[in-house]
Amino acid sequence: MDSNTHIRLVDVSKTFDADTAKQVKAVRKVNLQIKRGEIYGIIGFSGAGKSTLVRLINLLERPSSGKVIIDGKDITAIPEKELLNRRKKIGMIFQHFNLFESRTVEGNIAFPLKGQKHNTKQRIDELLKLTGLEDKRHSYPSQLSGGQKQRVGIARALANEPDILLCDEATSALDPQTTAEVLELLKRLNKQLGITIVLITHQMSVVKEMCDRVAVMDSGNIIEEDTLYNIFSSSKQDITRRFIDTASNVRPAINLVKENPALLGVKEGDVVARIDFNENSTKEAIISRISRDYNIDVSIIFGNVETIGGLPLGTLLVAFKGEKDAVQKAIKSLQEENIQLEVL
Repeated sequence: MDSNTHIRLVDVSKTFDADTAKQVKAVRKVNLQIKRGEIYGIIGFSGAGKSTLVRLINLLERPSSGKVIIDGKDITAIPEKELLNRRKKIGMIFQHFNLFESRTVEGNIAFPLKGQKHNTKQRIDELLKLTGLEDKRHSYPSQLSGGQKQRVGIARALANEPDILLCDEATSALDPQTTAEVLELLKRLNKQLGITIVLITHQMSVVKEMCDRVAVMDSGNIIEEDTLYNIFSSSKQDITRRFIDTASNVRPAINLVKENPALLGVKEGDVVARIDFNENSTKEAIISRISRDYNIDVSIIFGNVETIGGLPLGTLLVAFKGEKDAVQKAIKSLQEENIQLEVL
């Protein structure tokens, strides 16, 4: 095992109602290695098993089988007292904040520090400053915005100076502007504290903004795992492509082409295709070269170029116009160059 591995799951499964006929296999033999200090995303649709998986990491749910290894130690095999101590180094934030309504911001942050040797006031002061809540110390949750409540949740999760932060749909209840602010805070904490963040979400836009590496879950299985850039540029699974399209304007453009092609200048006999460009192909004049080589016209219907993980990535919707045989040869030529092209 790599010495930089912080969290390792080995054949981890979770079955609910294991002794009845109504078994639910929420997680199925998952194997993951999460590096120290990285932001690791786990994405899936509702019911994919991702929230169960994150609760297995700190043993809020015990695996039906398999091992959860933190810092090289199998925490599924340690005594309960030692587990409680280890959990203090694993903070967790939730979708719906889970704050005590009868406690102030200060009281909520102080709760995990009960019985600890910390200088409680000093630690609370540090956390209020870290999360930008100095002026909300004596406010109650009912007096806070959603973003402020989540900041309290983050401060509380950091109270015992954890080195792992588990985020279970932490931004799903927030508006886009507040989501961006919370994500920016989490990125800053990751860099400033060196904390490992495991981010559970169904929002690909969150993954795109935050993560170093990504795992895609479906029906309790990890169906794909890679760096953020590789997931966006060369994903292998249809479900992953569906997620990726939700984080861009590509899908609405494709739907418009299918519903009203004439509006975009697409005529009968034109071949419409989607071309995805990665860091290598964005450097080439592919469209003009293909037009010259095969004496056809290539009309750009839609274009989107963005930066993912510091590298360029783009998508074009194009209409190939010209003699049918020449168009087919042009498309085959692009596919033989390992350029991702899908005829729509």
